[in-house]
Parts: sequence; structure tokens; C-alpha cells
Amino acid sequence: MSDFDAQLKKFQKELSAGTVSLALLAVLARAGEPLYGYLIAKQLERVGEGVLSGKQSALYPVLRNLEGGGLLDSFVEPSVAGPPRRYYRITQMGRQTLQTWAAAWRATRDSVDSVLEGIPA
Repeated sequence: MSDFDAQLKKFQKELSAGTVSLALLAVLARAGEPLYGYLIAKQLERVGEGVLSGKQSALYPVLRNLEGGGLLDSFVEPSVAGPPRRYYRITQMGRQTLQTWAAAWRATRDSVDSVLEGIPA
């Protein structure tokens, strides 16, 4: 792997750290019903245009962290096909956090966009 590729990979990893949490909260807020991991990943693929970039396993530690922070609740239900499934739903605190994080994201995006303006894509 070249230095350029290594730097790009590191930059993408740093960028995705917070954005995955934000995207997960948004998906669960929009869902209106509890979802289990696979369904959350499918929603992210459908509307998130690569937020997870094929790393579905990265989803579960983030879900656990969000739950540990009181932003999500979860419960386990038996599954007809396979092991029991853990369903997640956003809490009231999660909804408030989503609003705050979304505002911070938009302000950061707008700020960075203004700095990047005029640089060829």
C-alpha cells in the first residue's frame, strides 16, 4: 500500500468515526419502529450511500456504545430462522442528541465546504 493510500485510508477512518453514529441515530429515528442490526445495515446501504462502506460488523460496537450512552434502547426477541435478534430503538435523549449532532454536522459541512470552494474535485 502506498503512502497516499495509507493516508487516505486513515483520513476516511477518522471521518467515519462520528458519522456512523449520526447516521445510525437518523435511521432509527426515521424508522418509527425497532430494528435489528441487519435491517439497520440495509437501511444505511439504501439511504446512506456508503456510510458503512461494506463493513457491517462495524455497526454493532457503535450500536452498543450508543445504547451505553442512553441514546438507544434494545431488547432481544426469538427468531424463527436462526438465533435471537436484538432490536434497537432510539430514546428521547437519542432524539435530542440527533438534533444537536445534525446541527453540528451541518455547520461543520458548510464550514469545510466554504474552505474547499474553488478546489477542483
